[in-house]
Amino acid sequence: MTANTPLHTFHIPVMGLAYTIDSPIRVAHFGISSVISIVDDELIEKMNAFYSKKFDLPYQEITQKIHDYRAERITSYLNLVDKIVKEKFEHFKNELSESKQAIADFMAMLPNQSAIKKGLKNFIEEGTLVKEQVLHYLEKHLSPGEIDVNIMTKVDKENFIKNEALPVEFNDAHSALRGFAKSNLNSSVVLSAGMNPRLYSYFENFPDFFPDENNVLKKKIILKVSDFRSAMIQGNFLAKKGLWVSEYRIESGLNCGGHAFATDGFLLGPIMEEFKNKKGELISGAHQLMVKALEQKGFPIPNEPLHLKITVQGGVGTSEEHSFLLEHYKVDSIGWGSPFLLVPEATCVDKQTRDLLAKTEEKDLYLSHISPLGIPFNTIKGTTNEAIKQHRIAENKAGSSCPKKFLALSREYDAKGICTASRKFQQKKLEALEEEKLTISTDLYEKKKNEITEKACLCVGLTNSSYIENHIKIKGEAQGVVICPGPNMAYFDKEVSFLQMTQHIYGNANVMLNENRPNMFVKELQLYVDYLQKEIKNTVEATAGQLKKWQNFKANLLNGIEYYEDLFLDSIYFKKEKDSMFEAFYDLKKELHSMELQRIENELNRIA
Repeated sequence: MTANTPLHTFHIPVMGLAYTIDSPIRVAHFGISSVISIVDDELIEKMNAFYSKKFDLPYQEITQKIHDYRAERITSYLNLVDKIVKEKFEHFKNELSESKQAIADFMAMLPNQSAIKKGLKNFIEEGTLVKEQVLHYLEKHLSPGEIDVNIMTKVDKENFIKNEALPVEFNDAHSALRGFAKSNLNSSVVLSAGMNPRLYSYFENFPDFFPDENNVLKKKIILKVSDFRSAMIQGNFLAKKGLWVSEYRIESGLNCGGHAFATDGFLLGPIMEEFKNKKGELISGAHQLMVKALEQKGFPIPNEPLHLKITVQGGVGTSEEHSFLLEHYKVDSIGWGSPFLLVPEATCVDKQTRDLLAKTEEKDLYLSHISPLGIPFNTIKGTTNEAIKQHRIAENKAGSSCPKKFLALSREYDAKGICTASRKFQQKKLEALEEEKLTISTDLYEKKKNEITEKACLCVGLTNSSYIENHIKIKGEAQGVVICPGPNMAYFDKEVSFLQMTQHIYGNANVMLNENRPNMFVKELQLYVDYLQKEIKNTVEATAGQLKKWQNFKANLLNGIEYYEDLFLDSIYFKKEKDSMFEAFYDLKKELHSMELQRIENELNRIA
């Protein structure tokens, strides 16, 4: 094992704006990679001040009066995190070299087949601990986890000084990318929420994203994708600019936290199978395009394709599921998100919200429409944000004061952009609704009113938890906390230690006591069948286009079930739950076949 080989087979994905804002500081010295959201520069500036004080490091406030303050704040915080992680890592290595107990504790959180675990075991069994020998071994084999960052590509609002629009490089996502590019980090930026050609082209301005004469990328690109076709299109787009995608991070369309990007019925298993079978095609095609671009730019050209990782996340909850994904699909790492919201050592969550998560059941988790982006959003009932929002609606004061405006993307009432969760937007919409109140039914009126007022202020709601946990004063109008776990959260019912969670992942402990939890592949399938049912039910008058989409959706789900039945029939995995899995496949096939698509088709044909 080299220092560049990951110690672990899992990583902690980005969660919300704040839940992993300081996760590298908490866990990177153990070799765990995690992802920081770099959308909210205000939160980042406050965390910079907080951790500078906590670790007694110099801090210089970066105010909004500074010309490029968004990027400067992000660069400063990332450099601080990098410095703290390096110092904690050095301290951790010294601790290991001086204590057998420290080595034993560290070994307990490593994968069972880990080479470094076997090497450390030898030091304990030898009886004597020679500090210099242990340090030499650790220097050679141990490395901290990656400090990766996330940019949601859709959150790229144009910014203004008074009424004058700033150049495009001062858009929110562009500024965030520049902040990362200027930092000292040697890590990756995770791009999520789809393709943004203008942002992707902006990468060309930063040399660190191009390979050097030693074929090394100082900064790498990770794309979060939901299918192979999207990965190929986006990867080739970047390759034509001389940019290499170092990792494709495949996420379940619905069995995930936060924003959910549902596929057209394509399930995670078949998607992963395609990536497994066509990885070589993905590499060779992008390499050829990248070489041509680098030649034109006069940059160093790799003599062979750069390394490409395939990782997966969304709904993983048991060590057996973890092992299956590693072994069958040959992935490089697996993202464990929602379960870590119950691990105080790893994520930034206030106690009240963590307690709410611990008592969450399946019925409490739902796919909502609270996001101002208009994208389905996984969340939970009973949050403080929901209570405050409903109180305002009852007081005829619906909407948020919108202090941050990161999601002020609607141009309907303001050329500069306005957020659909803002009071300004919702009041205008409600006034317009009142004018048609007498011409529509009471049920339709209430439905339209709810569609307007259900939008929540995510910019504030997704950051407040970190302020509360770290006792940082919250200014402005109360918004409460928004939390965005995936459906998998229902099966984890208590706060656990970081050691317990890592042992659970590797099969050396069990922190999930819910015996009725469905297999991750079954759960995703259930979510998709429910999603299709609701789509059909909530459509008053279907069109031929919608019908064709639903028919394709249904066909893809049935093909996915057939794939799983073939895959798991003789598999060595999931033997204890095989009967219940196949029973679920049968029931869900029956449910799909009973959907009234034929009736809708006949009705459309009759009208035509």
